[in-house]
Amino acid sequence: MESKQPNASFSASRPEDAHVAEPVNELPRSVLRPNTYLLLDGEWRFAIDTEDVGLQQRWYVGYPFDGKAHWPGSIEAHMAEAKGQATPARWQDKVVAWYEREFELPQRIEPLSHSIIQLTFGACGYETRVWLNGHPLRTIEDEEVHYGEYTSFSYELPEECLRSHNRLTVRIADTMDAEIPRGKQESHVYKRGGIWYQTYSGAVRSVWLETVERNRLRSRLEVVSVVEDRLVRFSVTTRIHDPGDYILRLKAYELQGSEPIATSDYPLRLEAGQKQQRVVLDMEGAALWSPESPTRYKLIAQLIDSTGYPAQIETRFGIRKIEARGRYIYLNNSPVYLDGILYQPGTATYEEMQRHMLAMKELGCNLVRVHIAGVDPRIYNLADKLGLLVWVEVPSPHSSTARSRQNHKAELLRMVALISTHPSVVIWSLYNEDWGAQDIATNPETRQYIMDMYHYMQLTYPQYLVVDNDGWQHISWEGRLKSDLLTAHLYTPDLARWQELLDQLVAGELMHVAAFPLVVGDPFFYRRQVPLVISEWGGFGFANYGGPNDSGDRAERIRLFKQALRKHDIAGDLYTQATNIEDEQNGLIDPQTGELSVPAGLLNSRSEHPLPTPLTS
Repeated sequence: MESKQPNASFSASRPEDAHVAEPVNELPRSVLRPNTYLLLDGEWRFAIDTEDVGLQQRWYVGYPFDGKAHWPGSIEAHMAEAKGQATPARWQDKVVAWYEREFELPQRIEPLSHSIIQLTFGACGYETRVWLNGHPLRTIEDEEVHYGEYTSFSYELPEECLRSHNRLTVRIADTMDAEIPRGKQESHVYKRGGIWYQTYSGAVRSVWLETVERNRLRSRLEVVSVVEDRLVRFSVTTRIHDPGDYILRLKAYELQGSEPIATSDYPLRLEAGQKQQRVVLDMEGAALWSPESPTRYKLIAQLIDSTGYPAQIETRFGIRKIEARGRYIYLNNSPVYLDGILYQPGTATYEEMQRHMLAMKELGCNLVRVHIAGVDPRIYNLADKLGLLVWVEVPSPHSSTARSRQNHKAELLRMVALISTHPSVVIWSLYNEDWGAQDIATNPETRQYIMDMYHYMQLTYPQYLVVDNDGWQHISWEGRLKSDLLTAHLYTPDLARWQELLDQLVAGELMHVAAFPLVVGDPFFYRRQVPLVISEWGGFGFANYGGPNDSGDRAERIRLFKQALRKHDIAGDLYTQATNIEDEQNGLIDPQTGELSVPAGLLNSRSEHPLPTPLTS
């Protein structure tokens, strides 16, 4: 077990000197705590429960797990390692794996009555159960079983169950169920091959222990800014065991500053449990965040109890505004063209994803679309720092049912709650190419659900643009598009055909340009009243999409296609794609090294084709 203090002891959250340089965040989350944590990454005992009898036989009480597995890692890799195979093992219906390890109870400096030991999984699943010394644990959300595999979840370890020497047991189950969010992992509906990938399940991110206060702020923070008044709206989540009077104190700093540039106190009367609270901080004179000038600030938030003890979290944030007005997308009230790229990280490590992001910036991109996948949250921190806009998508189920919609909603809410701090995140897609919503054109219930979630996101998270179903079959209700962007996926290797499709699109032809009609539901008449974005194109090098395989020829084809794009009233485009992944060999960036196979700046069309200055009253 790795400790971040030499004496392997825990210390409670405590105020840090604001002049300390920007810390390195080694945990897969966006919010920092000034405490000590213990990574449980490393070797665990491991067993595949082939007949799914472990629960009935109570393996969590005691079982001779004779396999070994490294956490983090996938069940598929662990199965292959157990069999001496070099490539990840495949499974066809259901897989159940058990993991177990011991840990010593670290010494805690502060009184036990003041603190709790918390166990956090960066991501694990799809279905996770956990036992401590044979006792079942429930998540902070009171789940006996946690469902989902893309976001973090935590347990407060009961003091009565802790020993000096402890045993942690984890059961993880996944299936080919098409009703759960799968992204592009294979299922009973979409099988491995082409654009569908090998499953990657289980213990996929770090797991750690840390001491947290009984009464504290959780590691989720929402930031909404209105650039006209420089007021920043922060939504914090409190976790309280001891009801009473508290003070929420916010202090904002320049990154290298030692004195706060804005601070305010908010007295709160808090009951036991969890509660979200929005407060406003005046940031008059603060600079705005943009790709050209990604100015960030540091926020220290403290929840102070009646004795004056502060429980603290820290994060970075930026002030920005994104809007869709008429034919353009506006960032901070100025029109911005999206020179984007599609990104499928797959099984890339965090270090590899860092190299990919730097390479995307070198290509000239100002936006990356993370394609229906969960990623390490630190990637959003890097995007904030680099000035890369991010388009996030919910990993989709593969069938359209009432249960798949319920699972889709749960995954969306988990994701958005944990990454709402970042100025870089500007667009959310609910679905992609109607995967998991295949009956969108014929089923009113499917359309109603998507419209309801679109309205929910608009009202609850106004800091984002929301796309209902990216690529085609957007929803119209009484002639109103239920998407902030009209997006189209266009694949052709022929330049003349490409120009013809673009001409048809901007002229309002919505029926025969993409694989399916661009809009379903009530009639919708496109007259440039919403931004039009070509959110997938190119794919040159992938067998199904055609085009050149030679990197020089590919670069020239991309240049010509971009020139044709910018001659039309289009608000942005996203080349497919950043890196090769499995059968899709159409990347521009080496997956391991991050080196470009095409010239730097190839995807930057903004300098040669600036958008017009908006009209002012």
